[in-house]
Amino acid sequence: MICARAKFNTLIKDTFMSISDNRNRSASSSSSRYSLPERAGDLRQLGQLTGSACAVECAEIVERHNGPVMLIAPDMQNALRLRDEIQQFTDQMVTTLSDWETLPYDSFSPHQEIISARLSSLYHLPTMVRGVIILPVNTLMQRVCPHEFLHGHALVMKKGQRLSRDKLRAQLEQAGYRSVDQVMEHGEFATRGALLDLFPMGSEEPYRIDFFDDEIDSLRTFDVDNQRTLSEVDAINLLPAHEFPTDKNAIELFRSQWREQFEVRRDAEHIYQQVSKGTWPAGIEYWQPLFFSQPLPSLFSYLPDNTLIVNTGNLESAAERFWQDVNQRYESRRVDPMRPLLAPDSLWLRVDALFGELKAWPRMALKTEELPAKAGNTNLDYRTLPDLAVQAQQKAPLDSLRHFIESFDGSIIFSVESEGRRETLQDLLGRIKLRPSLIQHLDQAEAAGRYMMVGASERGFLDGIRNRALICESDLLGERVSRRRQDNRRTINTDVLIRNLAELHPGQPVVHLEHGVGRYVGLTTLEAGGIKAEYLILSYAGEDKLYVPVSSLHLISRYAGGADENAPLHKLGGDAWSRARQKAAERVRDVAAELLDIYAQRAAKTGFAFKHDREQYQLFCQAFPFETTPDQEQAINAVLSDMCQPLAMDRLVCGDVGFGKTEVAMRAAFLAVENGKQVAVLVPTTLLAQQHFDNFRDRFATWPIRIEMMSRFRSAKEQQQVMDDAVDGKVDIIIGTHKLLQSDLRWKDLGLLIVDEEHRFGVRHKERIKAMRADVDILTLTATPIPRTLNMAMSGMRDLSIIATPPARRLAVKTFVREYDSLVVREAILREVLRGGQVYYLYNDVENIEKAAAKLAELVPEARIAIGHGQMRERDLERVMNDFHHQRFNVLVCTTIIETGIDIPSANTIIIERADRFGLAQLHQLRGRVGRSHHQAYAYLLTPPPKAMSTDAHKRLEAIASLEDLGAGFALATHDLEIRGAGELLGEDQSGQMTTVGFSLYMELLESAVDALKNGREPSLEDLTSNQTEVELRMPALLPDDYIPDVNTRLSFYKRIASAKNDGELEELKVELIDRFGLLPDPARNLLQSAALRQHAQLLGIKRIEGNERGGFIEFGEKNKVDPGYLIGLLQSNPQIYRLDGPSKLKFMLDLTDRQKRLKFTEELLTAFREHTLAA
Repeated sequence: MICARAKFNTLIKDTFMSISDNRNRSASSSSSRYSLPERAGDLRQLGQLTGSACAVECAEIVERHNGPVMLIAPDMQNALRLRDEIQQFTDQMVTTLSDWETLPYDSFSPHQEIISARLSSLYHLPTMVRGVIILPVNTLMQRVCPHEFLHGHALVMKKGQRLSRDKLRAQLEQAGYRSVDQVMEHGEFATRGALLDLFPMGSEEPYRIDFFDDEIDSLRTFDVDNQRTLSEVDAINLLPAHEFPTDKNAIELFRSQWREQFEVRRDAEHIYQQVSKGTWPAGIEYWQPLFFSQPLPSLFSYLPDNTLIVNTGNLESAAERFWQDVNQRYESRRVDPMRPLLAPDSLWLRVDALFGELKAWPRMALKTEELPAKAGNTNLDYRTLPDLAVQAQQKAPLDSLRHFIESFDGSIIFSVESEGRRETLQDLLGRIKLRPSLIQHLDQAEAAGRYMMVGASERGFLDGIRNRALICESDLLGERVSRRRQDNRRTINTDVLIRNLAELHPGQPVVHLEHGVGRYVGLTTLEAGGIKAEYLILSYAGEDKLYVPVSSLHLISRYAGGADENAPLHKLGGDAWSRARQKAAERVRDVAAELLDIYAQRAAKTGFAFKHDREQYQLFCQAFPFETTPDQEQAINAVLSDMCQPLAMDRLVCGDVGFGKTEVAMRAAFLAVENGKQVAVLVPTTLLAQQHFDNFRDRFATWPIRIEMMSRFRSAKEQQQVMDDAVDGKVDIIIGTHKLLQSDLRWKDLGLLIVDEEHRFGVRHKERIKAMRADVDILTLTATPIPRTLNMAMSGMRDLSIIATPPARRLAVKTFVREYDSLVVREAILREVLRGGQVYYLYNDVENIEKAAAKLAELVPEARIAIGHGQMRERDLERVMNDFHHQRFNVLVCTTIIETGIDIPSANTIIIERADRFGLAQLHQLRGRVGRSHHQAYAYLLTPPPKAMSTDAHKRLEAIASLEDLGAGFALATHDLEIRGAGELLGEDQSGQMTTVGFSLYMELLESAVDALKNGREPSLEDLTSNQTEVELRMPALLPDDYIPDVNTRLSFYKRIASAKNDGELEELKVELIDRFGLLPDPARNLLQSAALRQHAQLLGIKRIEGNERGGFIEFGEKNKVDPGYLIGLLQSNPQIYRLDGPSKLKFMLDLTDRQKRLKFTEELLTAFREHTLAA
């Protein structure tokens, strides 16, 4: 290892050259080709910029220009591409300024992340010294707040600074920040005692400010998901929460200017009335000028005087199109009396004004075409590369590349997306004995050398002047790798999702292990004997109340086994609960035995152990046009590991729509085919079969692998041919609907079955899949596992992988539950159509779908509408879907046939009529049809009046609206468990037991029974119930409400403390409490110490510990582990302190008035017991 590291260091030393020397050399060699414009109005044009040459030259301009550069692109997509490419060619700062990602005069406000990024860019722009800011032309046209406002309202906070907490809270509220219980996104703050959590606009991380009196004692960043501290900082910069002021003076100015321009209506929903009350209605940004006394300036007012402007693409036509859209929206919406509009030129620059402003600056234009020879024009002789694509099906797949390298006498640089891809490409090039040297910048390449650098170039080029070639991954592998935004925060704990009490609300049912199912009423603090303690109030049948001390929350779990209102409330003191619990325990024993039998069958049956050819597999992986996310990589590794074992695989991969499950399946299929096995891909619909077929064909295009499809889209003759070829082994992968399960389909050697969305299949088909499990490896893909599937995965019958990282630049779908309103429908369709997008209009009634489409055409004549449903002829449906994919029309009125598999990135709005009639899993799948690009997507769930909907429907719609977050599919399944009932685990007869005792307790009983049987013991209900310890030391042991004000957060910590398994978990909780809420108050410290005592006592088989000022007692359980001989010795040596009270109670009598002494005495006694236990 040391030797390898030394070689690597030598390699670095030999190949990495001085960047500054090369930068200087590059600048001097470039200056002879063209000069940079210096005076206002000067224009230089550069031509022949093919591939990524535009980015290379822009980077060179940034390096040479002694000041900031503003690069204008025709649209945001090009701006983002240029940003990624330029970053690899310069050390100078590269940033972007996006627009709001809303339509002109929209009734939606921009996402907080977008506002935050814009504020940061605008704040720093006037003081920008070097570097480049990239933006689309429509962003440049948008007027902005005066930079005096941003700089005047920014606040810097430093460690050691004196600052009144009350004054800071007031300042935050005036700046538009929202007070919340827990900070999760930009523009929020939360106060807890001496701590103030804050997520400033423009900051990448939130901060925790710890005050000592009125002095800032520490500033720390923290993680929004686990709320834990990350690192300390010395100072933070606080920007306003909006691009307009929100204080009282600004509101008064808004009101005054509104009255000058518009009528004032008394309606509470009117913009004027809402702003007057200090609330900011959606889309308020389009009345931004009314908050300022002067007209809004253009972005040009932010630019430093020495700014150089560079433009690419056809800006004139892009600007004209945008201005046309603005005016169309203005004319169509200005008639709404509730939202009267300001004139377009008060919010945007006119096209002539834009180009008039541009001419006042020195400019450069970068062109792809060859320019005519005249002053100010320079052609730079960049040319396209020859075809260098890897031909995987050829004997020598890298022949084209090898010939080019041998014949080219200049330097060659390979550009890869990431370090991981660098290693992959190095392996590939090693096959033609090429070992490129590592460089960090393009200018480090010397003549005739072979190099590699990490960057994000989309297309390579030949540079005729410098005699060098840049070769990108896309030139070799066909598609550019997209780096995904890493999101390691969403690690889903399947156990915590259901068993945690964090989301418990009053009225919801819970299960008490001893007393049965009751309803949660709330938390209350009671005082007994001068000691305060907090209790959970539970309501039982007959209005009986049970007060559960927070130290006993390990006995409480959420009830998940049916609708809340149908929970079987028990009577306190009755025997119905003990009978139900006993019966469930008995039935669970049979389930556990069957589970172990399935384990045994899987373990005993030797399956096919696949061999892993790394070289071929790596070549296949290289063609994947994305960088895999950590959890996607984890899922792939788990699947490959399962397949290489001699046991049959049965793995469930759960991931939200578009998160990369299909690639997991493709890699598994590749491994199977490479081992001579056949693969069946089973899907629920013909449309999904077609989509998978197209994707698989594209992905495997360069490999000698035959892929076929069986569905309604194929004729009977074609399907028969596929079946014949399957028997002969002439086809490797067959993708199809339930036709793949028919008995007359025979395989030569089926090795892998991939099932997509298993819950969409009927009972008969599921039984057929179940029968196949014993013979082949099975991989199931789902976005929302149904309860049965989820139950089986959670109980360990099937292996589970979760993919929860969203694709790059993908925002959560904004979800609206609305009563049907034709104006809402028209607005939703128009806003999507006008931004060049497409709409799904889901109308799930085939008989009346034609009428619905006609009504829609009348409502939105601007839309081009088509119809698609499952009862159409196959060819007609295929044609409609193909036309929609190619954007030949922009609104598809359809049934649930689109639920699975339709992948149209430009469709970013879905409208669902009668959403109350759909299940939660269905709604989640349907919503997943949109939001598959970086645009903000919208889902409208339209309903009848509330009285016409069932309670369950209300809850389903509330659940899906509350889970807008990406990766929420798995959490939706747990809501399904509660709403639809947990279902059966291995058969229908089990569902009743789950409903009676609740899902959580049922699972605990099952785990306990499996554990007992594995260890050769007969399962017993006592395993769960007998070993429960109570500790009561007569001292305040709680989390005070002034320490953790939020009830749900407090309840969650109580549950976690009570359920902690060991000292390590308690210590971790202690650290987290101090980190999030400040130093522990005495009652909180007592609570943690009491929990530790209960843990230790429970391991010893002790039932109860009581302590008070004069002593106390310890009650032993029947199966306690304490050595009786030690107890006898204790009694004999200290009779004045210890004596027996009955056969199982040890009393101790001494002065324990001091509470710390009481805790210490009890702990020391338990430690002595642990040192004197009976041998097992």
